[in-house]
Amino acid sequence: MSTAHVLLGLLAGGPRHGYDLKRAHDERLPQAKPLAYGQVYATLGRLERDGLVEQSGQEQEGGPERTSYALTDLGRERLDTWLTEVEPPAPYVTSTLFSKVVVALLAADADRARQFLTAQRAVHMARMRELTGTRSRPGTTVGDVIAADYAIGHLDADLRWLQTTMARVAELQKEVTTP
Repeated sequence: MSTAHVLLGLLAGGPRHGYDLKRAHDERLPQAKPLAYGQVYATLGRLERDGLVEQSGQEQEGGPERTSYALTDLGRERLDTWLTEVEPPAPYVTSTLFSKVVVALLAADADRARQFLTAQRAVHMARMRELTGTRSRPGTTVGDVIAADYAIGHLDADLRWLQTTMARVAELQKEVTTP
């Protein structure tokens, strides 16, 4: 996820200050990792430097003075361009799961790799049950459901991979341990 582009998208609805942007991010992307205030302000600083946002005013609501930011025309163009770009599939396997299986085979043996795969499957299944339950809770928003569906899809793919890898551990061990 590009934090800069998400902030530009949030600013498309009108000027906001950093605290409001952080709250809006966390509300609109409920299953995403919450943004830190420092991350919001550092990103706003870069966006301002690059001419994508500009300061649009100061507010003081019983607390510290807050600077509001607005999207510039260049910022709107950049956001529009980003929204039309198709995301390419990841070119490399960067999964920690895959790396742990290979390292378990290199550092130990096939049994160690199988133990890891079995334990990982249990954790994935528990998370999948948790996410499935969140979809039907009272007060669940459509955003919550869509985020849960996305996570469940990825967990399902991981579970299929874990099962397939479990069946191939002996073959993989020969491959990775042969000089």
